[in-house]
Amino acid sequence: MSAPSPADLLPLAGRHVVLGVTGSIAAYKAADLCSRLRQLGAAVEVVMTPAAARFVTPLTFQALTGRAVVVDVFAADEAEAHVEVARRADAFVVAPATADCLANLASGQTPDMVALTGLATRAPLLVAPAMDNQMWEHPATRANVETLRERGVHFVGPGEGRLASGRVGPGRLAEPAEIAGAVRAMLGQVIGDLRGRHVVVSAGPTQEPIDPVRFVGNHSSGRMGFAIAEAARDRGARVTLVAGPVAPETPYAVERVAAPTVAEMLCALEKATASADALIMAAAPVDFRPLDPAAQKLKKLPGQETLTIRLGKNPDILATLPGPRVRVGFAAETENLAANAVAKLAAKRLDFIVGNDVTAPGSGFGTETNEVTIFYAGGTVEQLPLMSKYAVAHAILDRVAARL
Repeated sequence: MSAPSPADLLPLAGRHVVLGVTGSIAAYKAADLCSRLRQLGAAVEVVMTPAAARFVTPLTFQALTGRAVVVDVFAADEAEAHVEVARRADAFVVAPATADCLANLASGQTPDMVALTGLATRAPLLVAPAMDNQMWEHPATRANVETLRERGVHFVGPGEGRLASGRVGPGRLAEPAEIAGAVRAMLGQVIGDLRGRHVVVSAGPTQEPIDPVRFVGNHSSGRMGFAIAEAARDRGARVTLVAGPVAPETPYAVERVAAPTVAEMLCALEKATASADALIMAAAPVDFRPLDPAAQKLKKLPGQETLTIRLGKNPDILATLPGPRVRVGFAAETENLAANAVAKLAAKRLDFIVGNDVTAPGSGFGTETNEVTIFYAGGTVEQLPLMSKYAVAHAILDRVAARL
């Protein structure tokens, strides 16, 4: 099995996304979304309603995409532009989608280029509504949304908060980062090789309390585990991410379970893996915990020069957990990588273990990249080059998918 290219993998590379923009004050956010989709590797083509063009000019989107923007189907460069644009789409995203747009999509009315493209395309459709809360909550809008959901249309948002009218309620356009995550999740559900699978990923450190303000922990940032969760989501899997106390935001459509301590992580993983196809244990649980954590903050006493804390061994999570079908571990080492990683293979009943030297440049905690060696239960060893953690995640998932 060949390794991925050392170059960073782009989640939407090779995908053609058609972005429909309709006449909402939130149309300005569509420019940010367009830029994000391009940065994720997608070719983006924009279609607009005449009302949208009064909020943001077509030239803005042309500059961002490098492609002509279609507002008037009769003035387009292509004959039957709505059909040709629709055929090119791997995904059709309408953001923002007004109440009028939802009504058109639900009824099959085609007064503008966005509705025409929606009717003509066979690509999966993602809609991000944006409107005043009174319009969103109106029975007609609710009925249109339900009709579209029944037809398999995907929705993201709307969020709740302050609206353009000054009111507070549901109707805010989902943030561009959330919409981009929804695009990735939608495409994974349609074409991903892990769709229908449940993948459990652990990430980050644990923190074993010494007292209410101090703990025993480590430097794990959780980035590798979060990258695996994102990549599995992008490949269509249902993902449960059991995470220690780390800062990264939860990826869209990933279920996150907080597990601050080893005991809590073990409990969460026992529950999550009961229905899982694969477990990828990228977390760095602390090996030892204070046996007598103080109920109050420990104070320095006059003349005190040392503090003794009794530590006890934590349970080995992977060795304790039964199943699931495919089990993958990690070995973050500072020396004797091969010997230490291989020793864990049998002890933890793993299909393979991913080892990395955390002292190597670009391969330690908190980095954007990683250089790993994969050790297999059968004795095979595979060295991968330095690449982004997202690319490493896909390399791991390639091997998980092969075993499923």
